[in-house]
Amino acid sequence: MSKMPRALLLIILTLVLLVTGCSAGSTSSTSSEPSVARVGEPAPDFQFQNSDGQTVSLSDLRGKPVLMNFWATWCPSCRSQLLYMQGKYEEWSGKGLMLLAVNVGESPSRVGEFVQSYNLSLPVLLDTRQVVAWKYNIIGYPTTFFIDKDGIIQSVKIGPFRSKEEIEDYLSQIVP
Repeated sequence: MSKMPRALLLIILTLVLLVTGCSAGSTSSTSSEPSVARVGEPAPDFQFQNSDGQTVSLSDLRGKPVLMNFWATWCPSCRSQLLYMQGKYEEWSGKGLMLLAVNVGESPSRVGEFVQSYNLSLPVLLDTRQVVAWKYNIIGYPTTFFIDKDGIIQSVKIGPFRSKEEIEDYLSQIVP
């Protein structure tokens, strides 16, 4: 076989593997949770310690609607969106809404400085190893998940909200 067809075959094989994906684990699972988050399915569970050292688990929030936003300090859209979310947190937390701002891949000190400089009081969780971002298939920032009181993902918004009204439209899917 000449070098050109071999190279072409190698490129095609690589593309097929990239498109179809590769799995290191077995195809059967004893877990009832999905490996990747999907609308209409249960949200994958996770555990983090918050800034107070308390363990936060998504499954502990069952019975309450959850807005979960993945963000980074270097993302300009994330910064403006967090200000909208802070307002929603102050307005809706008394109505049972749980709001989680999950920072992806940054150090606790960097995130702490950011939270302090923006005067944020909403719960911020740190996904420093990007484990949860992987489970939720995060491909861009910000990405927001709307999870109902039964733990089912109702919708996903990739990209920033343009206004508080847009957030409210999404919230109406999970908050009675």
